[in-house]
Amino acid sequence: MTNGTEATRPAARQLALFIGLMVLVGLNLRPALSTLAPLLTRIQQETGLSALAIGALTTLPVLCLGIFAPLAPWLAKRFGPENTLAAALLLLAGGLLLRGVPAVVALFGGTLMVGAAIGVAGTLLPALVKRELPAGADLMTGVYTMALCLGGALGAGLSIPLADALGGWPAGLASWALLALVALVAWRVLMPRHDATAALPGGAGSTRELLGQPLAWQVMLFMGSQSSLAYIVFGWLPTLLVARGYSEAEAGWMMGASVMVQLISALSAPWLARLGRDQRPALLIVLGMVAAGFWLLLQAPAIWRWPGVVLLGLGQGGGFSLALTLIVLRTASSRLAGKLSGLVQGGGYTLAAMGPLAVGVMLQLEVGLASVTRVLLGIIAVSMGFALLAGRNRRLEVDDAGRLVTR
Repeated sequence: MTNGTEATRPAARQLALFIGLMVLVGLNLRPALSTLAPLLTRIQQETGLSALAIGALTTLPVLCLGIFAPLAPWLAKRFGPENTLAAALLLLAGGLLLRGVPAVVALFGGTLMVGAAIGVAGTLLPALVKRELPAGADLMTGVYTMALCLGGALGAGLSIPLADALGGWPAGLASWALLALVALVAWRVLMPRHDATAALPGGAGSTRELLGQPLAWQVMLFMGSQSSLAYIVFGWLPTLLVARGYSEAEAGWMMGASVMVQLISALSAPWLARLGRDQRPALLIVLGMVAAGFWLLLQAPAIWRWPGVVLLGLGQGGGFSLALTLIVLRTASSRLAGKLSGLVQGGGYTLAAMGPLAVGVMLQLEVGLASVTRVLLGIIAVSMGFALLAGRNRRLEVDDAGRLVTR
């Protein structure tokens, strides 16, 4: 009994360290995106960028997520997932520091770097969780998604105060490199010890086989449609709220509060998903909350703004958490989870980039908030359709003959 208890202590400590590392890494994967939106008015005034160029700036990191996410499985196979994640954190810190240079080229270059880094890192996390915690991968996904939401909330809420305290938006944006460097050092020192180039375990099938599975496309299209709403919030919600008559600071704090509320649903959504036979009811509930939140914030009287903030946050936190949870629930091995993660996040984020770009074009054309709201509700309706398909209780696995099948 004593020997058994002593044997479990190192494993428990290792598990606690891994969970802590996932939380720390997750904290870094949203501030680079959420810090930009509250500062867009200042950036536009000081740089002279047009509304279309600002729209491109908000779209660029999301597009980079889509372009670089599919590279993560190959990089993990070539260099090992631990080393690849460390390199992504280093690239993230470098991109954040580059955004501190008060020049348009540096702003766009740094934004490209952080988008690439987040694309690779975010794709690796589901596979690492599936490897280290195969039985509780869905619940652990909720934990690190909560960390992502917390990082996004801190970025949105502290963006303007940091810019004011540090003497301008460049220093405010660059200050987040410190958190990335802390995560990098912690990961290198405490990361799980495996063979440096060992592949994630389990069969995966080829990418071509994966593309031939309707389930993979359904999860990807759900990820893309719901993510487009999230990046519209990160890129444009403060601007839309200012157009409604709120101050710049109040709009930033409303966005920050909404993202902070995501912590609750990001952590609880995987538990909610376990209650039914499949995930369709949970997915429809969170998307309904998003629809109600957008309408209350952009169309209802101002007295309803805080219920709108709460509903939007609960819906988006739950939606993103469930989208990531689907990756681990719909795969039979960590290696297959890594491949599906690359496909889903790569294709999904490429699709999601169209959302903030479309809103930027609409604002450039000076369309009203009513038209923007209708577009947002239309995206939610499409996402609900994909949720009904992706939420069914099925799984991708490699059969005894080595073929990728859906069961």
